[in-house]
Amino acid sequence: MAQPKRRWSKARTHLKRSTWKKEKPNLAICPNCHESIMPHRVCSNCGYYNGKQIVAKKQNEND
Repeated sequence: MAQPKRRWSKARTHLKRSTWKKEKPNLAICPNCHESIMPHRVCSNCGYYNGKQIVAKKQNEND
C-alpha cells in the first residue's frame, strides 16, 4: 500500500478539523399547541403527533 511521504503539519490538520462544528438541532412547531419540538417526535407538551393524540396527558388533582 502507498504511504504518505511526510507527516501533515499541525496547521493543515487544524484546517481540516475546523469544519467539525456541532450543528443546532432543527426544531419544528407543534401545529396543536405551537410549542417547539424535535421533528418527527410526539409533542411533550400536548401529546399530539401528525394531528392525532398519541399520549394522553394526566390531569392534576388541583385543576
